[in-house]
Amino acid sequence: MTTDTQYAPGSYPDLPPPPSTVGVVGWLRANLFTNTTNTLLTVLALYILYVILPPVFSWVFFNANFIGDTRESCDGGGACWVFINSRLSQFIYGFYPEAERWRVDSTFYLLIALMIPMFMNSFRHKAWLGAFILFIYPVIGFYLLAGGVFGLVEVETTQWGGLSLTLIISIVGIVGSFPIGLLLALGRRSKMPAVSTFCTGFIELWRGVPLITVLFMSSVMFPLFLPEGVNFDKLIRALVGVTLFTSAYMAETVRGGLQAIPKGQYEGAEALGLSYWKSMSFIILPQALKHVIPGIVGNCIGLFKDTTLVLIIGLFDFLGIVQAATTDPKWLGFAVEGYVFCAFVYWVFCFSMSQYSQSIERKLHTGHKR
Repeated sequence: MTTDTQYAPGSYPDLPPPPSTVGVVGWLRANLFTNTTNTLLTVLALYILYVILPPVFSWVFFNANFIGDTRESCDGGGACWVFINSRLSQFIYGFYPEAERWRVDSTFYLLIALMIPMFMNSFRHKAWLGAFILFIYPVIGFYLLAGGVFGLVEVETTQWGGLSLTLIISIVGIVGSFPIGLLLALGRRSKMPAVSTFCTGFIELWRGVPLITVLFMSSVMFPLFLPEGVNFDKLIRALVGVTLFTSAYMAETVRGGLQAIPKGQYEGAEALGLSYWKSMSFIILPQALKHVIPGIVGNCIGLFKDTTLVLIIGLFDFLGIVQAATTDPKWLGFAVEGYVFCAFVYWVFCFSMSQYSQSIERKLHTGHKR
């Protein structure tokens, strides 16, 4: 025997959504088959994937060779990952002496250990740790890598290379360019004509010159203007050039964030009696930098990929060392494997930076996202 449930007027429960709008079917209808055009595009994309993916997976995985030491081990008709395995240490360390490679590992492990507390909300001494990372750690890292002190064997920078060199150039460039770009952006918006003119000229000069020209000038032309007997290491000159070049782009990115801040924020800071630097530090810059996180990360990703240009001045970065390995007579014919592996490593680093930037955006989200 059933009884009808009696509801008070206006208190009827919500009906469940139609089955076609929830779950997998609902997602497909909402994203892939919303109308005729999207349905045709989805079918076309699926057909392209059907044509491309099976041969790619067959070459990369199913018919590939993973075990062995020589090219004779590659007889499966697919990719020869034996080439990557046999040269992996060189891809990471370049020509760094094998007996001293623990110093490279120690340098990066130390950096990771120092950075871990910076991501912990409960850690209370981030300012002191940040100052240590910015000013003390680079000195420790340089002497660990270069040696010549405390009984460490000296290793010239011409022997540095591979992925470790790529990380060194990109980290130094990113960390160094951000504060310089910040000051340039503030200087370009300054009301003092001398400061504004200098910052504008600096930004436009470096943005108007290709990075490859900057590296060439720092390596070939710059030493010609130095006094006799005075010289700087080639890697240091490249680091300075990369940092100044990136700082110009970073400055324009930050300037865009500053211009996006409403005028009322500046007037409010003045009404509170805050000085210029206090208003910038506590009110303007926190808002501006939050707006331009995607642009800042985009500059960082671009710099990470542009490190490949140091090959023109004789520094073998990750791509350069992979390219050099493909010319080895013992491994001729396996350049595709080398470039695929190189592209995959670059993608992993760039994708990680992109995901981290999105996590920062979500963390700083204040409810005004459109």
